[in-house]
Amino acid sequence: MLTIAFLAVCLISVVLVPLGLPGTFIMVAAAMAADWLASAGIGWVAIGVSLILAIIAEVFEWTLSAQFARKYGGSKRAGWGALIGGFVGAFAGVPVPVIGSMIGAFAGAFLGALVAEYTQPHSDATSATRVATGALLGKAAATALKLAIAFTIASILLFALIGGG
Repeated sequence: MLTIAFLAVCLISVVLVPLGLPGTFIMVAAAMAADWLASAGIGWVAIGVSLILAIIAEVFEWTLSAQFARKYGGSKRAGWGALIGGFVGAFAGVPVPVIGSMIGAFAGAFLGALVAEYTQPHSDATSATRVATGALLGKAAATALKLAIAFTIASILLFALIGGG
C-alpha cells in the first residue's frame, strides 16, 4: 500500500513540475516522511541525491531564461529582466486555475527581457524581440530539463523504496 501511495505522490508531483509548482521538493518531502514515519527503507543516500537534484532543477529553472536572453544578444539587464519577469509572472498567474503560473512564468520571462532590453540605449524593437524570444526558449528548456530531473528523482526514490534502500 505504501508503494502505491508513494507512486501516486510521485506521479502527481511530476505533473506539477511543468505547472511551475515544486513537484521535485514534494517528492523529496514524501520520501523523507515515508522513510521516517513508515520506515520505508528508502535510505538517506537516495533522499540526499534527490534533494541535490531538486536544488539543481530549481537553479536551472530560474537561470536558463536569463542565460538564453544573453545568448540571443541581450544585455545583463535583459537577463535580469527575464529572471525577475519569470518569477513575478509565475506568482501573478496563480489565480488562474491549473496553468496560470506556467503561463505567467513564460509570459513574464518574455516580457521582462523585452522591456529590459528595449529600454537599453542601443536597442530597437527587432533586437529586443529576439532577446525576449531567447528568454522564452530558455524558460521552455528549463521546464523540460526540470521535468527530466523530476522523472529521475521519481525513479531514484521508487527504486530505493522497492529495493528497500
